[in-house]
Amino acid sequence: MIHEVFMPALSSTMTEGKIVSWQKSPGDRVGKGETVLIVESDKADMDVEAFYEGFLATIIVPEGGTAGVGQTIALIAETEAEIEEAKKQATATAPTPSPEATPTPTVGTPEPVAATVAIDSTPSRRNGRIVATPRARKLAKQLNVDLNNLQGSGPHGRIVAEDVEAATGRTQTPTVAPQPTVSPVAPPTPIATPAPAPVPLGEVVGMNTLQNAVVRNMLASLQVPTFHVGYTITTDNLDKLYKQVKSKGVTMTALLAKAVAVAIQKYPIVNASYVDSGIQYNKAINIAVAVAMPDGGLITPVLSNADQIDIYSLSRTWKDLVARARSKQLQPQEYSSGTFTLSNLGMFGVDRFDAILPPGQGSILAIGASRPTVVATDDGMMGIKPQMQVNITCDHRIIYGADAAAFLQYLAQLIETNPQSLTL
Repeated sequence: MIHEVFMPALSSTMTEGKIVSWQKSPGDRVGKGETVLIVESDKADMDVEAFYEGFLATIIVPEGGTAGVGQTIALIAETEAEIEEAKKQATATAPTPSPEATPTPTVGTPEPVAATVAIDSTPSRRNGRIVATPRARKLAKQLNVDLNNLQGSGPHGRIVAEDVEAATGRTQTPTVAPQPTVSPVAPPTPIATPAPAPVPLGEVVGMNTLQNAVVRNMLASLQVPTFHVGYTITTDNLDKLYKQVKSKGVTMTALLAKAVAVAIQKYPIVNASYVDSGIQYNKAINIAVAVAMPDGGLITPVLSNADQIDIYSLSRTWKDLVARARSKQLQPQEYSSGTFTLSNLGMFGVDRFDAILPPGQGSILAIGASRPTVVATDDGMMGIKPQMQVNITCDHRIIYGADAAAFLQYLAQLIETNPQSLTL
C-alpha cells in the first residue's frame, strides 16, 4: 500500500508551510513515529513524524519548497516493490513546485492527517540527527563547516548561526534593531542603531512564511471597526522600582505586562473578544508582546496567566520565550494564545504610535518612550517629570470609548502611585 504524507497544520492560523529540510532520502526506510522532515510554519520550525512504516518512495515538494496545508508532499511505500509504483503515481498526480514558487492556496486539513508534530527536546542531536536552525545549516554549507563538530549554544542545545561563525573565527554583525524587552525610559545620550541590511534595489524579494502570516493577519484586521485612545503616564516611581529589581533579573517588559494584567482584572472587557454569538470574556489573562524577528516579520510570545505569576517568574519566562522565538522553537500555544497584546517601540525613541489590532483579540496597547517632560507641579511651579505616551486600539463592536479611558486611567494610577504592588 502507498501512503501520502500531507503538509500538516502546525497551528490554527497556518495555511501553508515551507520545507526546511528532509531528514530522509528517497529509498530510506521510515519507522512509525520517526522524524521525516522539518517544516517552517508561520511562526516556528517543527519536526514532522510519519504515521506509517515503510520506505520514503518519493519526495514531491523539495527542500525550500512551500505547500498548502493538506497538500501531498511525499509518498511512503510499505514495501520496496511498491517504490516504483509510487514514483509513477507522484509523476501523474502531483507536479513538483520550485523552491521559490508562489505559495499554494490552502486545500484544507485532510481526513486522515499522515503526519504529527514533535518538538526538539534534547541538546544538539535527536534521533541521530543534528539539531540546528535553518540559517545555521545554510551558513555551514557556505563556509564548509561540519555541524558534527559543533556544540550548540541555542535553546535546548540547538546549533545557531553564531556557533557556525565562531567555528570559522568570524563574528556576526547585527543587522536588525533589538527586540522590545528593555525599559521605555529614554537614555541620556543617543544610542547608535545598527545600519540596515543591504537590500537588492530594483528587485522583488519573496516573503518568508512569517511575513506572509503577518500579511494575512493584517488583512483580517481591516475587517474590524477600531478606535484609539491615548494617555500620558508619569513613570518616575516605575523607574525607581525598575532600578531596584533590575539586578534580580526583572525586565521592564515583565513589569509592564504585570501592570496591564492587574488593570485587566478590574476592567476585563478590554481582555474580551468578539464572536458571532456575542462577547467572549476570556478566563485567562494572557499578555502577548510583539517581538521583531531577525529575518523579517514579528512574533508575539505569550506570558500566560500574567496576573497570577510573580514578577520574577514572569521575567525568567519572558527571557526564555524570546530566546526560543528567535530560534523558531516556540510551540503554537506559546505565540497564538494571547488575549491582550503589548507593542513597545519606546527603545527606538518613538513618542507615540497606534498599533493594529491582532485578529481574535479586543485590544492592543502601544507604548512609547519615557521622556523628561516639563510639567506643572502640585504647588503651581514648573518641574520636569519622565512621562510616556500609551495608546490603546480597541474593537469598537464590544469595547467603547469610556471602557478604554477607564482602563488607561486605572493603569496610569497603578504605575504612578503604587508600582510596588507589582512585586507582591
